[in-house]
Amino acid sequence: MSATLIRGGRLIDPASAADIATDVLIDEGRVAEVGKGLSRAGAEVIDADGAVVAPGLVDMHVHLREPGREDEETVASGSAAAVLGGFTAVCAMPNTDPVCDGASVAEMVFAAGRQAGLCEVMPAGSITKGLEGKYLSPVGELVRCGVRLFTDDGKGVQDSRLLRRAMEYIRGFDAICAEHCEDASLSEGGQMHEGEFSEALGLKGIPSAAEEVALGRDILLAELTGVRFHALHVSTAGSAEMIKRAKASGLRVTAEVTPHHLVLTDSDLVSYDTNFKVNPPLRGASDVEALRVALAEGAIDAIASDHAPHSAEEKESEFEIAPPGMLGLETSLSIMLTELVDVGVLSLADLIRLMSTSPARILGLERQGGPVTQGSPANLVIFDPSASWTVKADSLSSMSRNTPWGGRKLKGRILHTFNEGRLVVKDGALVQGALV
Repeated sequence: MSATLIRGGRLIDPASAADIATDVLIDEGRVAEVGKGLSRAGAEVIDADGAVVAPGLVDMHVHLREPGREDEETVASGSAAAVLGGFTAVCAMPNTDPVCDGASVAEMVFAAGRQAGLCEVMPAGSITKGLEGKYLSPVGELVRCGVRLFTDDGKGVQDSRLLRRAMEYIRGFDAICAEHCEDASLSEGGQMHEGEFSEALGLKGIPSAAEEVALGRDILLAELTGVRFHALHVSTAGSAEMIKRAKASGLRVTAEVTPHHLVLTDSDLVSYDTNFKVNPPLRGASDVEALRVALAEGAIDAIASDHAPHSAEEKESEFEIAPPGMLGLETSLSIMLTELVDVGVLSLADLIRLMSTSPARILGLERQGGPVTQGSPANLVIFDPSASWTVKADSLSSMSRNTPWGGRKLKGRILHTFNEGRLVVKDGALVQGALV
């Protein structure tokens, strides 16, 4: 592997509190040197003038669909979408077919990620066998093969006693219990957020309480058991406040929010476009504002895409039967640059912390999230925060096309992505032969 010299970029590295104009030399898969005026005979030179150099982004919450729905996404196609979006690590949710509830499926996903060779792919394990909410998955077996996060994402664990047992079991391995916070008895049959727009559109609503009741219970159980608890894709003002209080009480609680819950609202469903149908649903404008404040104040720890590919046939069906979910890997950074950084909600350093350093630390991914210092693994992204581009669904790398951002002009273009020192995205395109 030849050396690469990144010249003249703005290095933003929250892990080392760096925000400086400098060069970065990469050699043998690691950062060899950081400083001005660097040179190396024979090194490939990348001109990063006007661009940001940062630790690669880390997405805590993606759906790669393999095994079971390879027509919608594979680990390889999802990895390609990830690096084109600036991500060097992703955590794949377990609601595949078969479910990732044992070592065999987890090892298959790990192997598929290594074979793709584009980014680090870490599978999450299910809390319960088959996501059925009846019997616990073999947590110890999954931890031994490298799983660090457990969730029944797509549905919350409804049985409180079972969840308590799961938290105690997970705590014993110092792993993470991550909950899709939803009281199914309150959300059953719901299609969107319960409010004036659900009433006007004639769609059954899902009240904010469906999330908040479950989150309140989960926080109490986390306090009881001492487990590391992570709240997936929080969507309401009440949830943000509960997380803030839990942190103030010293609980080991973290939380994530998606770009779409920070930008879109239930009013976007007036066209009945199923690409805006997600779970938890898009909420009201006051919820969006509260989530932004919580993010800026540090109550919410990470931004995660909840990348959820679906086939065109499924998404083009009637609203009531179309599955929830939208693509996110290739648009997340640009959406956040356009909608949060450009308007002053977050600084660039804050955004990189929330999309790289913080999720890497939560997941325990030692090779991700920085610091970008001598000897550290060279998992890096270079992007132009001022460059504009227009989202075209048919041009995305994902095997699916269910994005609500089609036709949207965004700020922020990924230029280059490095995986373990190897250039996998160059000038905004997948390097030929990078997908091994």
